Amino acid sequence: QTTNFPASLSFVQGLPPGGISVTGSVTTTGSNVIEAAGPNNATNSWNRRNLFTYSDDVQYTRGRHHFSTGVWFQRLRDNEDTGSRQMGVATFTGIANLLAGTVQSFQVIPQANELGWRSWYGAWYAQDEIHLLPRLTVQLGLRHEFTTGWNEVTGRAANYITDASGTLLTNPIVGNSIYTKNNMTKLFSPRTSLAWDVFGNGKTAVRAGYGIYYSMIDALNFLMNSLPPWNSSLSFNNQALLPLLPIVQSAPPACGPGSKPACVLAPQGLQPDAKALAVNEWNFAIEQEIAHGTSLRVSYVGSFAVHGLLSVDPNTIAPQICSAATCVTGGTPGTTKGTVTQGQQYIPVASRPNPNLSAGFFWYTEGNNRYNALQVDVTRRLKRGLELRANYTWSKNLDMNSGLTIAQANNQPQMVMDPRDPSRDWGPSALNPPQQATISFRYLLPFGHSQMWLNGLNPMAEKILGGWQVNGIVTMLSGFPFTPLIGSNRSGDGDTRNPDRPSVNPSFSGPVILGNPNQWFNPNAFTLPAVGTWGDLGRGLYSGPGMATADLSLFKNITLTDRTSLQIRAEAFNALNRTNFGAPNATVFSGTSISATAGLITTTATTSRQIQFGMKLIF
Repeated sequence: QTTNFPASLSFVQGLPPGGISVTGSVTTTGSNVIEAAGPNNATNSWNRRNLFTYSDDVQYTRGRHHFSTGVWFQRLRDNEDTGSRQMGVATFTGIANLLAGTVQSFQVIPQANELGWRSWYGAWYAQDEIHLLPRLTVQLGLRHEFTTGWNEVTGRAANYITDASGTLLTNPIVGNSIYTKNNMTKLFSPRTSLAWDVFGNGKTAVRAGYGIYYSMIDALNFLMNSLPPWNSSLSFNNQALLPLLPIVQSAPPACGPGSKPACVLAPQGLQPDAKALAVNEWNFAIEQEIAHGTSLRVSYVGSFAVHGLLSVDPNTIAPQICSAATCVTGGTPGTTKGTVTQGQQYIPVASRPNPNLSAGFFWYTEGNNRYNALQVDVTRRLKRGLELRANYTWSKNLDMNSGLTIAQANNQPQMVMDPRDPSRDWGPSALNPPQQATISFRYLLPFGHSQMWLNGLNPMAEKILGGWQVNGIVTMLSGFPFTPLIGSNRSGDGDTRNPDRPSVNPSFSGPVILGNPNQWFNPNAFTLPAVGTWGDLGRGLYSGPGMATADLSLFKNITLTDRTSLQIRAEAFNALNRTNFGAPNATVFSGTSISATAGLITTTATTSRQIQFGMKLIF
């Protein structure tokens, strides 16, 4: 049964009802605590993205050398109206504030405008493949990439910049490009590799390679479409919601000191002198034929990246080191909450660096990433009806920030804790399970024509008993890292998007991970830090539940004519009906007490067993 919402329930006049978030829930992904209400943040938005690509290559062989060179160009045309929260999103700190109608923040874009982004991307390369010896081949190459940046077709590209002290200016600059300096015009990438047939019999091979790879950041509309003056995102903080409503779809009201109603601009954007992500990758592999048709490959894969994107709030209150006997901490910005002693780091009683702006959401290219892995792969080519492949990866992936948006950051904080020292968030990537294995197979059942048994069947019997095939994929993963959180901005630095981390409880003993879906970790292992300070717990130190699943299928192929066949399929996903749990609720505290839902798992990572039948006509 459906019903129409009355217009009086809309946050923005003339639009459907907006979103409501309570106790950390988000309208993009739901919550482990209290479900969000209302539409997705991106509702009412749209985009049209067109790419026009040209490439050409030339190859030339002379003696031991095989030269190749080429060019690639791409024109991007992206028309967008994707300003987030066009219908308004009200965030409440708890049920009591929800019932009282007092919002922690209310964000809305009162008037959305289409923007037209344009850019050129290009590259050229040159490579020489040299047969140094009959069994040894080396490749040497160079690639050069460049871009004109992220530009608006009518000169409406807006972005925030900072003053000499690093403080965000209240009003963004507006021009043709979001960049004050384009650092993506001289991206040179050396590449080299070798392949060695060790004994000359084609059974043992050594391969190695190294290269630099760049990302020129070609999808920035998510952040850059919600900036004033074209798509001003307003934030009303710590006030009654009803007197603000309804928001009229028109040019946004003036924000700043003394504005009525009291509102501030919600800034977001990209580092105006951003650099391209540069990944240094290397690998070394040994391949060996261990039986006829069966090969083993063992390899080491590594990488180190610089200038990766980090989600930061540059308008938070900077920490200080207490130089007196005692210092007063801020807690909630502008209010006295506690004290620390000499030598301790704390958040002082202060307003934001720019009090005319609210909490910020920016991507800075200041992140690093390191990956190292052992990979083992066994492959059996189709023989006697059986084809098999099994691989195993043991890896360690470290970074500073894995999920750049709240929708992606399900098992870690969305933003780095201290934007002035992002290395404090260096830890296991939220995207990387330390161990993973996959086994896939295809087996042609040995019945019917050209098979071991029943190969003399008549045509009718062949159509019934022959042509059966069994397939399967078994996947096993260890748990993804997750980070326990306090559930509020106890430090008082003003980063309301990013709950603080707790401290390790020095008096706790026993296992932290309990492995029970009702309480995956023991919340008593953590304690609240002093008000106005950050906790000492690292990021991503614990792992959530692992996953194992088996997908099976049975195919029956029936030849109808020389060019036509019929395939009947029966497929079972998660055939063993194993319960694979999702990430636990990482919020440890509710106020100053341990939350009753700390460590509770309320989602699954896979569905229950799903069986489907199908038929395919192949011609």
